Amino acid sequence: MKATIGIVEDHTLVLKSLEIIISSFSCFEVTLLADSGFSLFEQLDKGESVPDILLIDVLMPEMNGDEVAARVKKKYANVKLVAISGLDDSVSVMKMIRAGCCAYLQKNIELEELEGALQEIWMKGYYNNYLTNMGFQASNTDWMDLRDRELEFLRLACSDLNYHEIADCMCLSIKTIDGYRACLFAKFGVKSRVGLVLEALKHNLISLTSQAYLKRKY
Repeated sequence: MKATIGIVEDHTLVLKSLEIIISSFSCFEVTLLADSGFSLFEQLDKGESVPDILLIDVLMPEMNGDEVAARVKKKYANVKLVAISGLDDSVSVMKMIRAGCCAYLQKNIELEELEGALQEIWMKGYYNNYLTNMGFQASNTDWMDLRDRELEFLRLACSDLNYHEIADCMCLSIKTIDGYRACLFAKFGVKSRVGLVLEALKHNLISLTSQAYLKRKY
């Protein structure tokens, strides 16, 4: 029996392309297409079948992906929600995870990886173990010697501040900030800011709910 897929994407070309691509995968069947959150909920309210997996574009007019995901999660808790976007910034990733997504996929993903990701999501309930059980795992950083200023940088790096703004907040030069970034990338074994954010979430070093206030605070 094939797993059913729904897609919410405001660009028609992307929406149709995803439908064609996913329909070519032997284990999946696209059963719902929506060009907005409103279209999605209108279809669901009319009794359209709820898909097993729902792909949600992050940026859409009127109702963004995180709003759509949160509403779906509240009403249809068993649906596996997957963010799909051209964005890879930490704020977008955190918003979608907080809204209930179990995976965050890039729109330039290779076809083989997309099929593999959907298979893992269907079988395991997630894709990429960084995105599982975030905020619920016990913090275990005994193996890591994080200094107070590194922790301060880490928490700011998980906000919507850019590196220059972080330097201003910490009253440091951008060169010193680059040093903190390189050091933490090495300690966590990541190659990007998004990877750093996901590791910080995984080890319970930051709170998803508190990050929205960082920019206001500083």
